[in-house]
Amino acid sequence: MTSRAGVRPDTVRYYERIGLLPVPARTSGAHRRYDEDVIERLRFIRGTQRLGLTLAEIADLLSVRDTGVCPCEPAETMMERHLAEIDAEMARLGELRAELTSLLSGMSGEDCADPLPGTWCPPDRAPGEGGG
Repeated sequence: MTSRAGVRPDTVRYYERIGLLPVPARTSGAHRRYDEDVIERLRFIRGTQRLGLTLAEIADLLSVRDTGVCPCEPAETMMERHLAEIDAEMARLGELRAELTSLLSGMSGEDCADPLPGTWCPPDRAPGEGGG
């Protein structure tokens, strides 16, 4: 079952403990028995995780889905929020990249550029005195 759903057994047990999966029926030998609905639920969980949703958000979507209603509306709101977070992180990374590029371009040569607020050079050597 776990190979068909693409998850490890300990992941399945964790999802059961936190309520994402129902407690499974057991055989007389105490082995868990899962039906196709559980496998589909696991695939839903894994797919939404790949989109960056947290387990709490996934639990919210599953609770809507379990009522028989399509969770598209709440999912859309979550996806829009995650997209905005990704855009903000990309902007932050772009600024960081520009700062590092600028710093790197100033490191070659005699006038080693110091990063702010710290410096590369030891306190007794000023920038430009070689070996920045």
